[in-house]
Amino acid sequence: MAADARFWNRLADRYAAQPVADEASYQTKLEVTRRLLRPDMEVFEFGCGTGSTALTHAPHVRHIRAVDFSARMIEIARAKAAAAGIDNVDFDVADFTAMTIAPASTDLVMGHSILHLLAEPQLSVDKAFEILRPGGAFVTSTACLGGIWVPLVAVLMPVGRALGLLPTLTTFTPDALEAMQRRAGFVIEQRWQPGRGKAVFFIARKPA
Repeated sequence: MAADARFWNRLADRYAAQPVADEASYQTKLEVTRRLLRPDMEVFEFGCGTGSTALTHAPHVRHIRAVDFSARMIEIARAKAAAAGIDNVDFDVADFTAMTIAPASTDLVMGHSILHLLAEPQLSVDKAFEILRPGGAFVTSTACLGGIWVPLVAVLMPVGRALGLLPTLTTFTPDALEAMQRRAGFVIEQRWQPGRGKAVFFIARKPA
């Protein structure tokens, strides 16, 4: 985790300056998520990066707590919130799976562009299920690099990690990611992949 934090700290300013790779799909995901939101909601986002998604959804809910293990990402997110005058989002540096969060205390959990960057993504999926209230939603968008990517990643990852040029990267297929969520106890409501090689968007529900 410390090595990954250093990697993303170095990359944070460049990451913040880059445009969204697929703006149309991103806007669709925002709109679909917005339909789930209510003014009284408590929302949690892990792997929040520089906070763009949390800040976009903030006007539609009571409160969002957003965490990332990169201190520089959180610093940028806090500056963006201050500049926008948004005061109902708390950004913190934290490892989601190590946090103490009351079970069944959250209405919606988001994890975007993060599960494939974790060594054990199942732990975060399980944690999301634990902290959600019955009927709560788990919304994710994830690069699924299984299949044809596996041989390439297997060759490049050890070298890239040793040189500090790559973060942790876990490969799985969309079906495997769906299985992780079902294993945790979720019911899948929506699965959408806008094109071959694109991130897979899920809405999963904790049974009421």
